[in-house]
Amino acid sequence: MKVADIREKFLEFFASKGHTIVPSSSLVPGNDPTLLFTNSGMVQFKDVFTGKDKRPYTRATSSQRSVRAGGKHNDLENVGYTARHHTFFEMLGNFSFGDYFKENAIQYAWELLTKVYGLPAEKLYVTVYQEDDEAYNIWNKQVGVPVERIIRIGDNKGARYASDNFWQMADTGPCGPCTEIFYDHGPDVWGGPPGSAEEDGDRYIEVWNLVFMQFDRSADGVLHPLPKPCVDTGMGLERIAAVLQHVHSNYEIDLFQALIKAAAREITAQGNLVELGNNSLRVIADHIRACSFLVVDGVIPGNEGRGYVLRRIIRRAIRHGYKLGCRKPFFNAMVRDLVAEMGEAYPELAKAAAQVQSILKAEEERFFETIENGMAILDSALGALPAGGTLDGETAFKLHDTYGFPLDLTADVCREREMSVDEAAFDEAMGKQKQQARAAGKFKMDADLAYSGVATEFKGYDALELSNAKITAIYVNGTSVNSMSAGQEGVIVLDQTPFYAESGGQVGDQGDISIGSTLFRVADTLKIQANVFGHHGELVAGELKVGDAVGAQVNQHHRNRTIRNHSATHLMHKALREVLGDHVSQKGSLVDAEKTRFDFAHHSAMTPEQIAQVERLVNEEILANAETQARVMDIESAKNAGAMMLFGEKYGDTVRVLDIGSSRELCGGTHVQRTGDIGLFKITSESGVAAGIRRVEATTGLGAMEFAQKAQAQVEAIAQSLRVPAVEATAKIGQIMDQVKSLEKELDRLKSKLAASQGDDLAGQAVDVDGVKVLAAKLDGADVKQLREAADKLRDKLGNAALVLATVLDGKVSLIASVSKEATAKVKAGDLVNFVAQQVGGKGGGRPDMAQAGGTEPANLDAALASVVDWIKSK
Repeated sequence: MKVADIREKFLEFFASKGHTIVPSSSLVPGNDPTLLFTNSGMVQFKDVFTGKDKRPYTRATSSQRSVRAGGKHNDLENVGYTARHHTFFEMLGNFSFGDYFKENAIQYAWELLTKVYGLPAEKLYVTVYQEDDEAYNIWNKQVGVPVERIIRIGDNKGARYASDNFWQMADTGPCGPCTEIFYDHGPDVWGGPPGSAEEDGDRYIEVWNLVFMQFDRSADGVLHPLPKPCVDTGMGLERIAAVLQHVHSNYEIDLFQALIKAAAREITAQGNLVELGNNSLRVIADHIRACSFLVVDGVIPGNEGRGYVLRRIIRRAIRHGYKLGCRKPFFNAMVRDLVAEMGEAYPELAKAAAQVQSILKAEEERFFETIENGMAILDSALGALPAGGTLDGETAFKLHDTYGFPLDLTADVCREREMSVDEAAFDEAMGKQKQQARAAGKFKMDADLAYSGVATEFKGYDALELSNAKITAIYVNGTSVNSMSAGQEGVIVLDQTPFYAESGGQVGDQGDISIGSTLFRVADTLKIQANVFGHHGELVAGELKVGDAVGAQVNQHHRNRTIRNHSATHLMHKALREVLGDHVSQKGSLVDAEKTRFDFAHHSAMTPEQIAQVERLVNEEILANAETQARVMDIESAKNAGAMMLFGEKYGDTVRVLDIGSSRELCGGTHVQRTGDIGLFKITSESGVAAGIRRVEATTGLGAMEFAQKAQAQVEAIAQSLRVPAVEATAKIGQIMDQVKSLEKELDRLKSKLAASQGDDLAGQAVDVDGVKVLAAKLDGADVKQLREAADKLRDKLGNAALVLATVLDGKVSLIASVSKEATAKVKAGDLVNFVAQQVGGKGGGRPDMAQAGGTEPANLDAALASVVDWIKSK
């Protein structure tokens, strides 16, 4: 059976048993900040098992794509060294939510394995938790598995074995015993049954794990029976495929063999010989699945979080290709082979294939720019170490920081050479860099402020002015003081404030803190601690002391412009996902009074039509003039309400859910009361800031009007210069550009004609040196193109020749050397052009018959050309 057949038969079998086939969920867990990636089939049903989510079915089955390559679930380092570890794998599973329990689950598993898949019953062994007599009896008395093939795990074996057959979601909550099914490959393979001293061998391979969630563990460790026990099973598709296809390694199954052959094809295409059994091909074949499906699910290579894990996997694959001789992108070309193998089961992969290949290729091109130099440094460092040595952390950090080598990639190379890396020293170097970056940032003053007073109560959602705030701390030059005088700059902390402190991309408020004639001008508001706001500014007049009761007034004009831009950001984010796709995810933002700057994951530049469509969608929301609603609720309610959450953001038990138009996101910022308050929305620029990351800048309200007015004024000025109405300016520019192109062509023709004419005149100046016609001359007014054309014609005319032509443009020397095929035995064009170039402050190179160079010292050109004949005579 092929992998595709095994997957299909599994789902069909459980569908016949009343299970709903549920599609695989994304590799990015939905609204679950506790997981980096979906790592098992039960993840999408987590809330169902805990009772927080209700589904219209009580039985489900799925083939869930999973990744274990980051966080606490990480198999990346084992890929390429074992027969069964992968970064990406598919987990076949069947689930019962308070419906059937142990008896049905066990009988279903046995029927599928022995009847549908046709595995010999005598080849199957099972384990049960040591105290689970119920499961033991079902296996023995109902299914008929003999006692010698049923193993109780945990009895007198210690915590290690007990944990193997007792599953729990966390320290508290749902948990229960497991029963596992093993396949015996036979006595020809070394290894013992589970629970034995030889259990780590390959003879007995676990293929299926059935978890029976029947208890709720309380904080005191007591197990309380669940009113509706559940079943959660998991069977690795790759593992069962290896068993059914009678191979001992997952990499020998049909799916991996196809990908390994694809990798070999791309390696060979670059002129490298490689055997199909090469271990690096296995790594590349594994990694193309993980990388492609992560991109499908919206992950873009980056420097943090999921994006960094993806970058690590891509670069690990590239390094293995480099090891096999690849010096240019190859990995991305395997996407089409992956689609051929898995596109039918996962149509989203086929649909996004072009995008996936584009993103992988961009990352390859980026890393291939530095990998050669990085590998040279690493090879040199390892070559200087004794056998079994340790690479110093400083070198590992330099490879990471300068050449883009993730630590695990460096460790992978060291491991191949039976060496190690000083990871502690690497971490120390990384920590120093982060400290330096923080010290150079704008929060340096805040970082030094030691505050132990009351938290700041933020009143700025409802008010822009307070009359009864109290100063709880004053800082001047980073030091806590009791008072400050006119002319001093510092930070003031209030017990309550209408000033918004910079957070979530929105800049801090500006305004005034005052009492009588005393005035402190607030230039920025930043957080000293999570709930302590620091008002940065200058005391313009008077004196302020800790304990003073003051008034606090936000600059309304600055706040209003800022909140218009912030509210528009939410609408723009939603519009971008509608226009470009659900893979769009926020990667950073900055909202101030002038603009909104929004970074997001996307693989290519937006077209003018896409930009216009986003603008239209946002402005339609503005014209609808819907009321903005902000609600504070618990995090689970926010998830259930469909609020968009950003991975990596830290959310408390209660969150602020903001509805602006049709957008619903978590946000603690300040916003307009109605979408119509935004006024007008206009995108001012779109650009790339990193591989797979785009940046849009936009403005609203008066800013958008000012932008439109400036653009209109520019159009009018251009039209006036062209002496046509504004509506005809584009057509007039087109006419002028056509005329310019025509004149440029005519100029090139005349220059070529002039160069050819000069060349004809120069042919007679050639000197015969041992049968080779040698010419070194200068062509006035020619450019490099004309030099090359003249050189070709002269070489054809002279026959057996070696010549070098030069021109001077804008104070720079350009040189072309041309040598006929028969003369290359005596002199190479590269050597000839370099001989001249070195005399005029330059260098160059090229083929034996044609080479090019430049120089910066035109004053030496005549003498350099005059020396050519004697130089060739010396050869």
